[in-house]
Amino acid sequence: MAAQAACTRFSDNYDIKEELGTGAFSIVKRCVQKSTGLEFAAKIINTKKLATRDFQKLEREARICRKLQHPNIVRLHDSIQEENYHYLVFDLVTGGELFEDIVAREFYSEADASHCIQQILESVNHCHQNGVVHRDLKPENLLLASKAKGAAVKLADFGLAIEVMAEQQAWFGFAGTPGYLSPEVLKKEPYGKSVDIWACGVILYILLVGYPPFWDEDQHRLYSQIKAGAFDYPSPEWDTVTPEAKNLINQMLTVNPYKRITAAEALKHPWICQRERVASVVHRQETVDCLKKFNARRKLKGAILTTMLATRNFSSKSMITKKGDGSQVKESTDSSTTIEDDDVKEDKKGGVDRSTTVIAKDPEARRQEIIKMTEQLIEAINNGDFDAYTKICDPHLTAFEPEALGNLVEGMDFHKFYFENVLGKNCKAINTTILNPHVHLLGDDAACIAYVRLTQFIDKQGHAHTHQSEETRVWHKRGNKWQNVHFHRSATGQISGATPFDFVNPHK
Repeated sequence: MAAQAACTRFSDNYDIKEELGTGAFSIVKRCVQKSTGLEFAAKIINTKKLATRDFQKLEREARICRKLQHPNIVRLHDSIQEENYHYLVFDLVTGGELFEDIVAREFYSEADASHCIQQILESVNHCHQNGVVHRDLKPENLLLASKAKGAAVKLADFGLAIEVMAEQQAWFGFAGTPGYLSPEVLKKEPYGKSVDIWACGVILYILLVGYPPFWDEDQHRLYSQIKAGAFDYPSPEWDTVTPEAKNLINQMLTVNPYKRITAAEALKHPWICQRERVASVVHRQETVDCLKKFNARRKLKGAILTTMLATRNFSSKSMITKKGDGSQVKESTDSSTTIEDDDVKEDKKGGVDRSTTVIAKDPEARRQEIIKMTEQLIEAINNGDFDAYTKICDPHLTAFEPEALGNLVEGMDFHKFYFENVLGKNCKAINTTILNPHVHLLGDDAACIAYVRLTQFIDKQGHAHTHQSEETRVWHKRGNKWQNVHFHRSATGQISGATPFDFVNPHK
């Protein structure tokens, strides 16, 4: 579908509707084509804010998307350039993520996993036939066309995609997502289409058991596992998986990229093309249970910010945990965090927008967003990062909490005291878990979340303690930014060890 020749402005062709998602330099909104009444998702990029290199990447993404026409790929229908904005008009994808849909199913078998990976491989094969390498295959980019049963899997987000000539192998820069990176990328060796197949192998492994083949909290150990191809099929969960499925994974997760199976070859594998005869049809409840935990971890810890830049030695700085002065707090190996380092010395302040996948934001997605913002706020508290805390909270934040002796306090000064004088000074480590979060949406720009907060800590003497409290927070969206405007916390219930004030204020 091409734009009408007589119309050069986006507003001449489309009516803008509600917001579906936001990113650093763009916003995604539902739009309706005036001539047909058809619905689409418009990715609106503010080009005034883009550095020259980021603008080039935008043009590359649009050029690549125009080349790809496949039922398993989110299709680009229109591209309109105006003075300060660039509009990319995509399919309106309303079915959510594939991995979220699987855990909601009443029945899920090995044969279902085969059908899922077949559709993914079909999209990858189409990319490769057109000289395109996606470079960022992961669950967040695998969507469903609609909420209808049997809806097609759609591959999305070609922001990291590159164009290659035939079977070209070259160094195109360090890019991808930690748990899905191939050995050759980590070794900084020439690479090509086969990096997508490695990622497909990781995805297939997760589809079958609900957890990834490579995992470690330490990024260097994670990368060592991947470079060595060090994975296995532990009992008992893998005992019920057919040998043919394991054989396909083995051929996908082959360390030598030249010996790795291709997309076209994988589609001819018996476990794919003869699934009725080969793949098991037994319901895999344990896989669904594990996948729920895997999804929760991705959502709560991995999707607060979806872009980070890798340093030269691949020790990636997580934007989630940066202190106000820009110093690094900890490394992150989050499965949903995209890395890109093009090996250039140009200014990278702009970053790469990776958070505007064209997926309609239904109520459940907004609930997850509120939970993620709450996690980010508590992360700032645990790190003693007052700058990060103030950016998340309204300047006139109101609060009821035990430290206020039953009074309603307003503003940040009351909280600042605890950050400067108590937080983190008398304890070695803090870990917080949110239990039973319940989000009540109040229209499109407000929400309330209630949850139990379980906090573990190590005091100066090395003793472990745990306590819990009940918290309620009210969030308000101003522009594209969520802010905490009010909270209420109960008196802390001690489970073990000393009182909380022996080490740290339990809220701040």
